[in-house]
Amino acid sequence: MERSDGPRERLMAHGGERISDPELLAVILGTGMRGKSAVALAEEVLRAVGGLQALSRAAPSELVGVAGIGEARALRLAAAFHLGRRAVEVQRAARPAIISPADVWLRMRGRVAGLPQEVFLVLGIDAKNVVIDEVEVARGTLTGVDVHPRDVFRPLIRMSAAAGVVTHNHPSGDPRPSQEDIELTRRLREIGLIVGIPIVDHIVLGARGYTSIAEYAGDRI
Repeated sequence: MERSDGPRERLMAHGGERISDPELLAVILGTGMRGKSAVALAEEVLRAVGGLQALSRAAPSELVGVAGIGEARALRLAAAFHLGRRAVEVQRAARPAIISPADVWLRMRGRVAGLPQEVFLVLGIDAKNVVIDEVEVARGTLTGVDVHPRDVFRPLIRMSAAAGVVTHNHPSGDPRPSQEDIELTRRLREIGLIVGIPIVDHIVLGARGYTSIAEYAGDRI
């Protein structure tokens, strides 16, 4: 019978997305022990510590002796998870936070500069106001853009955003919101409360400035 590829070969051929947690862990462990394959050992380690999340936070001293692994393997496991967390932290640090309407203006002005039509975008933010992603949800004409709430909340739900900020441009250059802009903001805020993803603000972008509808309209939204 032809021998199937091991986790190392599969990782090399297909990348990490197509192999299981125990197989990835087996690559770090290197080899099995006492008649157990590396994958079987990895599965035993995961069971013993209570799963991948618990393993990722375990100190090397806590791992020594788990399923019979020694100090060298415990150190390799801890080092791998620490590197993974640092990579995530670096990626997170590269994503700016939205602290004020001015931050939205500075982030988005280059994207809408010179556009001959209105473009409506939504920014998803996490619990610390860090931008997860920005998505264009509608593109209109020189004087308006039709926006449906489902198109605003679909990407926010997909990215598991804690909240959202919406923004659109006025090609005329005047960032003063229309009554329709204010009414749309009110509607989106009401729906946001229902779905659990609040709309923090709606920023209208002009050629040389912006207007925060949350500040402009106040109690009217």
